Amino acid sequence: MKVLLLTGLGALFFAYYWDDNFDPASLQGARVLLTGVNAGVGEELAYHYARLGSHLVLTAHTEAFLQQVVGNCRKLGAPKVFYIAADMASPEVPERVVQFALDKLGGLDYLVLNHLGAAPAGMRVRSSQSTRWLMQVNFLSYVQLTSSALPSLTDSKGSLVVVSSLLGRVPTSFSSPYSAAKFALDSFFSSLRRELDVQEVNVAITMCVLGLRDRASAAEGVSWMPHSRAWFVRQELNITTPPAA
Repeated sequence: MKVLLLTGLGALFFAYYWDDNFDPASLQGARVLLTGVNAGVGEELAYHYARLGSHLVLTAHTEAFLQQVVGNCRKLGAPKVFYIAADMASPEVPERVVQFALDKLGGLDYLVLNHLGAAPAGMRVRSSQSTRWLMQVNFLSYVQLTSSALPSLTDSKGSLVVVSSLLGRVPTSFSSPYSAAKFALDSFFSSLRRELDVQEVNVAITMCVLGLRDRASAAEGVSWMPHSRAWFVRQELNITTPPAA
């Protein structure tokens, strides 16, 4: 218990005193593809980039909500905002989304992967069908989007931001396929970071690990994400009670 307490206090101290030299002006005019623009973290990330003057391509499953977010981003100051409704459960969709962003923005400086999916109604939680669906949405689509966007990110010396979950670090009951996808994310992007470093490819990879959060706390947390390394430590320790149903 004492070891855990000291570790937690050390992490908090580290997060508080980390020298965060992020310059908001660096995002002005940046070309950003953001996935998972639903109510919560995705929506707040879109507004955060809009306030900083980034050019945006937003994607999510629901077109009506995307249109609403696009309108709000324009009001907040985003110079260009486009959207494409997309279902990441379809293997051909990720490449099409990236190509859409490249066509609209002329390249990418940031790829922010935030989408996720729970098993559709009617699927048994640990069935092979459910597991394949979850792996496509929560892992394989991330790999496909990254593969398609990496040449442009390499040219721009850009950044790749992956929003993951504490369930990719700490497994829990009744979440085995979802946790497996999140563990796979962590392993894939940690390995990719090392590979790019060895190949001297100047593309930054940031893993953002979320605990259990409600929508109100998402807006506050997004102010740290994705450009502060201290954000990662703080989010790891911020495991809140899930919102009441």
